[in-house]
Amino acid sequence: MENWIRVFEDQNQIRAEIVKGVLEEKGVPAVVLNKKETVYQVLGTYQVLVPNDQAIPALQLIQHEIEF
Repeated sequence: MENWIRVFEDQNQIRAEIVKGVLEEKGVPAVVLNKKETVYQVLGTYQVLVPNDQAIPALQLIQHEIEF
């Protein structure tokens, strides 16, 4: 995932998927990366990545459009 940057991180997969969905809906390509140790452990997080050139618009959307 060269040239992609993390814009959101959470232990809750659903929150990460919501962020990804909102970003894609607004035209920002995004992927969720599972950084959990294993499926059954609570260690680790889910990260939302976007292309480097989309980081600022993505962060603005996350800050202003998404509330948990």
